[in-house]
Amino acid sequence: MNLNDSDAKWFPKWFAAYYSFPPVSRARSKNPGSRNAPVTEELVIEFLKDLKNHRQPAWRRLQAARALEFYQGIILRCNEVDFRPIRETLHVWVNREKCIPDGCGEYSPDLVAGEGNAGVIDDQEPKCIQRMRSTLRRLHHPKSTEDAYVGQVKKFIRHVGDERLEKFGEPEIGDFLTDLAINRDFAANSQNQALSALLFFYGKVLGRNLHFINSIQAKKSTYLPVVLTRSEIEELFSYMSGSYRLMFLIMYGGGLRHRECRTLRLKDICLEKRTITVRDGKGMKDRVTVLPDSAVPILEVQIASVRAIHQGDLDDGLGEVYLPYALAKKYPRAQRDLAWQYLFPSPKISRDPRSGRKRRHHIHERTFAYHFKRALDRSDILKKAIPHSLRHSFATHLLEDGADIRTVQELLGHKDVQTTMIYTHVMNRPGISVRSPSDRLGLL
Repeated sequence: MNLNDSDAKWFPKWFAAYYSFPPVSRARSKNPGSRNAPVTEELVIEFLKDLKNHRQPAWRRLQAARALEFYQGIILRCNEVDFRPIRETLHVWVNREKCIPDGCGEYSPDLVAGEGNAGVIDDQEPKCIQRMRSTLRRLHHPKSTEDAYVGQVKKFIRHVGDERLEKFGEPEIGDFLTDLAINRDFAANSQNQALSALLFFYGKVLGRNLHFINSIQAKKSTYLPVVLTRSEIEELFSYMSGSYRLMFLIMYGGGLRHRECRTLRLKDICLEKRTITVRDGKGMKDRVTVLPDSAVPILEVQIASVRAIHQGDLDDGLGEVYLPYALAKKYPRAQRDLAWQYLFPSPKISRDPRSGRKRRHHIHERTFAYHFKRALDRSDILKKAIPHSLRHSFATHLLEDGADIRTVQELLGHKDVQTTMIYTHVMNRPGISVRSPSDRLGLL
């Protein structure tokens, strides 16, 4: 058996894991005169099942099986275990998880399960849901979109009482949306999300173009965004600490959305030019916004912290970070580079639920929201502010300071200037200065 570089690196590690596997250790203890680990079909299958229980992808389990086969043939010089059916079964799972192309016997680092391909999908889910997950992943949609769309389609399945959605069309979708608007009192945005999910399913999964859908839609409310005053910003900021102070400064000082701030990477920050490059913002667009000078000292400390964390991960044989789309194929070594690490990394290593890869992701979406809410509770502010209110405040304060509406539009990444115009309605002095008539009378 010829060993490539990957096998030469990993075969000893897989054998070490097998050697210390508790059932193997117990089997060794029965024969204290031998230092070799016994290889039996029962032990091998139990070991591979344990790897699966620890969410090791199929291509890794296949490599582990090949390592044990190599050990049996070269070290033990026997053929007690027939590894052919084991390898054939694992090859089926490997191809099913799309970790490697069909018919290929080795792992391909160009393809990662669940990232631009089907990945691991629960075969207990309805067939239509499995197909939808596969399509969403091939088209590089994030997990949040996958969860939201799948949730809406499952609601539609419960509505029609049938998993074979190809039987239905515009009338049933119209009835479903009407039911959401009237009987379930869904907000307009939730109803629109349900429609988008069904349009995606019928258009991208089934290849059908839906025509006019007659439904009663929930009335979309018009509201003004919650904007914090400058003094309220200062008060809230005084209750923030650590890296959350930096996130606060970046979101308010640069107008970033919460998600855009969480997903920043070190390479997106330019200290010299005082700019932040926002990658893959809303609408999958990139833009450049301002990096506040006040954030620089804290930012330098944060970068040093990320550097130390990443070096520790590399020393532990980890250090990999998620790369979007085809970048992992184009830059295969970039996933371990410092420049691609998240500016706000998670405090712990986690396993990607779609690919099974162990990585350090960015902090969870609820982390900053929790600290923001705690700061709000400690303050005297009565407004129902959320992290996104920092972005609203950024835009409003820029306009109050005389910034051009088009400049604010570009900094925010709005496609239509009408979206930016909403902030002119919440400025302290919209348009010309207006004085209340009661002030002129001096009633008090």
